[in-house]
Amino acid sequence: MLWHEPSQCDLLFITLNKSEALFSPSTRYRDLALGPSLFHWESQSTTTAASPTGQRTIHHEARGSRVLLICFAEAFGYVREHRREGGRAGGVTEPFRCLGFASYESHEGERPMAIRWRLERPIPAGGCRGWGWRFENSQTGLTNGPAP
Repeated sequence: MLWHEPSQCDLLFITLNKSEALFSPSTRYRDLALGPSLFHWESQSTTTAASPTGQRTIHHEARGSRVLLICFAEAFGYVREHRREGGRAGGVTEPFRCLGFASYESHEGERPMAIRWRLERPIPAGGCRGWGWRFENSQTGLTNGPAP
């Protein structure tokens, strides 16, 4: 999460596929789409609801700020090889897709906070792989379960 003061916007950079080689257990957050317009995101492991970041997140609309979700594009079918430098990832930034602005819906827990966001625009169905949901139900438009 990056706070951009001039635009009064929090930027959430989301990596969905977190490998054990590149992410420690404390940074393998459970981030996933719950449907085309809902997204589950976990804050940093030190964030509480009472912290300045937690309060800014919960009350962003009342305070006049916005939240923008940006997802690294591996989930959209782009593949890249991680270049290694001294055993660490580095040198290459993977493509990303802007999912758009989102509004806070709810949260559970702390350290990290599990936050549910409602996207202003739905995620395109054909553009996602491995997001944990698929379109099947003609009434609701989605089935919560593993994507084929």
